Amino acid sequence: MVKISVILPIYNVAPYLDETFKSLLSQSLQEIEIIAVNDGSTDNSEEIIRKYQQQDSRIMCFSQKNQGLSVTRNVALQYATGEYIYMMDSDDILSQPDALLICYNYTKRNKADFIFFDGERFLDKDKDYRSISSIQRTHLLEENKKYKGADLLNLMLDHRIHNSVVWLLFINRHYMNKLGLSFYPGIIHEDELFTTILTLNSDSVFCIKQSFIKHRIRTTSIMGQKYTKRNLDCYLTVFDELFRFQNSPIIRKFAKYTLSKVFYTGHQIPFNEKFSVFWRAIKSGYLKYIGWKSALVFWIK
Repeated sequence: MVKISVILPIYNVAPYLDETFKSLLSQSLQEIEIIAVNDGSTDNSEEIIRKYQQQDSRIMCFSQKNQGLSVTRNVALQYATGEYIYMMDSDDILSQPDALLICYNYTKRNKADFIFFDGERFLDKDKDYRSISSIQRTHLLEENKKYKGADLLNLMLDHRIHNSVVWLLFINRHYMNKLGLSFYPGIIHEDELFTTILTLNSDSVFCIKQSFIKHRIRTTSIMGQKYTKRNLDCYLTVFDELFRFQNSPIIRKFAKYTLSKVFYTGHQIPFNEKFSVFWRAIKSGYLKYIGWKSALVFWIK
């Protein structure tokens, strides 16, 4: 029986794939499957995947033309058969060999919809994986205590430590499938939408006070590139979908928390690109969430 399906979307990460696969294949929990989807890589990523696939039958490999992270994850999820899902970035490293085993036992024992844990960020050129920053949220909570998702999101927003990335989550596949939840195609910041809906639907979330993942920061990755109009447009799409899902105080709070920062940072985009995205925000009724200070910075900084 497959206990964990590891979802591994891959696009032009050949220099890092060896480290990622080694950290997965050295896990003490053997009953896993690794579903690697090559999203039209132009480097030798697929060659490396095939190399490891020949060494270990637990690895599945699929290839497609480049369609983006959301579609790639959705394709991989279609093949998942494990009790639980872990979605890992293809240039990241599990920080201890018992990481998946600990997550599996803890989630199963507590009958959780999903759990979350902490992580570390390191620079791509640092071969010692020295942390440049920690992602810590579990210090606010108790282990082995069940939380409602809405309460958790409120708490994280109040303490300004909310983080939406899926690689800090370990998810019950049955729960996710029951929601019919998938990633919205064609956008970046897709985790903001996915994890918010995942969280707000749950009455059974747990945390585990350990750091299990080392997340690589690359200047060539989507998140490492300069802020563009696409970032703002995709965030607006995320909130269009979230308000369609639920027009509630917690979504409005999340919108204010996010869009104020998004448009403050958005001052970096070219002046002639600002009009259309700002007009879209106004038409959607989001100006009250952006706030006057961030709006002012957006236009004149």
